[in-house]
Amino acid sequence: MKNLKQKIFSILTAVSLCVSLTVPCTMAATSETTVIETVKALGIMVGDENGNMNLSALATRAQFVKMMVATSSYKDTVGAGYGASLFSDVKSDHWAGEFIKLAVDQSWVTGYVDGTFRPENNITLEEACSALLKMLGYDTSSLAGSFPTAQLSKASAIGLLDDVTATQGQTLTRQNCAMLFYNLLTAQTKDGAVYGTSLGYTITNGEVDYSTMVNTDMKGPYVSTDGQVSLPFSTSSATVYRNGSLSDLSAVKQYDVYYYNANMQTVWVYNDRVTGTLTGVSPDRSAPTAVTVSGVTYTIGTSSATYSLSSQGNFPDGTVVTLLLGMSGEVVEVLNALEDNGYYYGVIVSSQKVASTSSTTTADSTSLQIETQVACTSGEVRTFYHTSSSTFKVGQLVTATVNSSGTTVKSLSTARLSGTVDKNGTSLGGYTFADDIEILDTDSGGGYQKIYPARIASTKITESDVRYYTLNEKGEIDRLILNAVTGDTYSYALLTDSSSNDSSSSSSASYTYMQDGSKQTMSSSNVYSISNGGIAFIYDSGSLSRLSQLKSATLTDLTELYALAGNKKYLLDEDAQVLLYDRTSASYYGTTLSDINAEDYTLTGWYDDLGCAAGGRIRIIVATKTS
Repeated sequence: MKNLKQKIFSILTAVSLCVSLTVPCTMAATSETTVIETVKALGIMVGDENGNMNLSALATRAQFVKMMVATSSYKDTVGAGYGASLFSDVKSDHWAGEFIKLAVDQSWVTGYVDGTFRPENNITLEEACSALLKMLGYDTSSLAGSFPTAQLSKASAIGLLDDVTATQGQTLTRQNCAMLFYNLLTAQTKDGAVYGTSLGYTITNGEVDYSTMVNTDMKGPYVSTDGQVSLPFSTSSATVYRNGSLSDLSAVKQYDVYYYNANMQTVWVYNDRVTGTLTGVSPDRSAPTAVTVSGVTYTIGTSSATYSLSSQGNFPDGTVVTLLLGMSGEVVEVLNALEDNGYYYGVIVSSQKVASTSSTTTADSTSLQIETQVACTSGEVRTFYHTSSSTFKVGQLVTATVNSSGTTVKSLSTARLSGTVDKNGTSLGGYTFADDIEILDTDSGGGYQKIYPARIASTKITESDVRYYTLNEKGEIDRLILNAVTGDTYSYALLTDSSSNDSSSSSSASYTYMQDGSKQTMSSSNVYSISNGGIAFIYDSGSLSRLSQLKSATLTDLTELYALAGNKKYLLDEDAQVLLYDRTSASYYGTTLSDINAEDYTLTGWYDDLGCAAGGRIRIIVATKTS
């Protein structure tokens, strides 16, 4: 079980702090959504005639070359006329002929020795990285090694592969391409400049800031009280996005929040809402700037919301409210709890009886109530105050309903599902994943981890791996709660020393270990059969159940994404712990992946072998300087 206190703090911080606005997005939107919005707005990628971006479709070499030109200083110079016939399979009237010619002239891409370009072939990760590196000025003389290792290593080093799920040899989806081109804009050229600045874009804190395009003359937020929007331009030509996806104005519902830009004739609509118990505002009621509902803190974004939550408003602590959230997750309006709002699914983090006071509940005349924290499928931990005959067990599957009638938390029966997640992470068991699917991996100890579909791509899922799922109105899976599928919910450490006293009358043990770069000691009445090396902490109902030994491998090569042990490949945990062992002092020190390599250090990787369907990742790496 990963450190729950740390997770709760991280989630609360992520919600309460708003990133500077670069593109319209909801608080629930992922970084992928921001990337897609950006590449669409800049014309790097476009949708079909229905506006569908077809993100799961594979990209062809011709399509990729067109994206390259759109992300270059030549983006406005390629016309719609016929290009030269440079290759036997690219005739002068080929739709991508001029794009291909320009890319070849600039030495970004080449054809094959047989005189073909193979425009309809799907492009591989290494082909794409090789081409983009050339755009950035990195020729073969500036790369160390041979193709494709040198290209992938350099691409990773300069951030091109950040959040790209494809690996060597795999063909790219259009979503992979969106990530690559976004990263291209923020990457440094060989000369040390940020590439996107050469195209006139502003790059701030590693993000593309095109606010002058989107935010100039943007109006809002407004609340649609009747399911309609008021616009100063013709709706017939309006481009409408609802929750980040292309939509139309008929999809607008009552209490949706919307913005518009008249120059762009674009409308952004959001229905991000939160319903729960209001437990406080900060810094005070005279001039509140933030509000906490269900244990999560939100920034107040409008004067209307400020007034409603001030001492002059009608929402004291303990009121069950619905917050209407804007594009950056800020509170736009506060309402009495809506009847049809506030359905949450997740697992119990904690559940305890607390005193019933006006600051925490609106329940009638009960001296005690239940305070229950639930890790929801969104990845947020929410706190619910409710009445119940008993508390819930940590790790238990529940649903929480919050509306004007009150708060109800109920246990859920399992809803099983099996099958193999497709290689693109878009379907399971005959059901398609919704674009906004929420996936939560859990374990019996109360551990949880929000994951993305790519994390379980190509994974065989048995019925015991799925605890619950829900379907949206289209019959797509929109929530999925897994049972220890990834191994990411567990906590890992390197055991460095242990001692035990196991007698007929009692037993005890002491364990010293390194975790997250610091030395820790644990005393236990249980003696576990483990030895020095990688271990996993396995919890049950919130209490330590056992310590399990990880397996080791001597690593022969290492990248930021994977490690090799001879001819066997291991993926790295995103939070892999890296330790440096000092022979002289026989001590361990925390270090980073970028500070070690397989040439100067002897590397030992510890990976989980706990029966998780998508586990088996390197969790700990120990580096010892080669003498």
